[in-house]
Amino acid sequence: MTDKANEISALLAPTVTSMGLELLGAEYLPSPGGAVLRLYIDVPQAEAEQRNVGIEDCEAVSREVSAQLDVEDPISGNYTLEVSSPGVDRPLFAPSHFERFLGQSAKVGLKLPQDGRRRLQGRIDKIQGDTITFDIDGQPFEVAFDNIDKAKLVPDWVALGMAPKPPPGKGPAKKPAKKK
Repeated sequence: MTDKANEISALLAPTVTSMGLELLGAEYLPSPGGAVLRLYIDVPQAEAEQRNVGIEDCEAVSREVSAQLDVEDPISGNYTLEVSSPGVDRPLFAPSHFERFLGQSAKVGLKLPQDGRRRLQGRIDKIQGDTITFDIDGQPFEVAFDNIDKAKLVPDWVALGMAPKPPPGKGPAKKPAKKK
């Protein structure tokens, strides 16, 4: 997240929390015609099994934070406020988000190149302090959280029932069995 997005998240998080929701993070996208401020909200993890974020939640948060933004005025100029659920390709804004989705695949953009890469996709393998280790094609790849520009989960469309299962033998390549 940018410094401006972090500042806005810190400002609005208590308001969203008071509504029984969690502010996962914010994206602030400035542009000459007017910026976009996108907030991602979710139900607290303890309630995730019972309910999901609905359009009513997004509308309510939009009304509350819009009023707060008018008073606090952290953004100069015109902007569009968008409030969204995280969706299936959930953005990851904090080390705790990576920890929550340990074992799942994520797409990551880096602020600074690392080992010749600016982008990577791999399974979230381990979180140790502010270091996140990804499994990329069987190899560990450690990234400092401070070097992550953007990250989001990669949905498993087959597991979600939104893509057909590959026929036997046509799925991902399997490692050959070791000979004895």
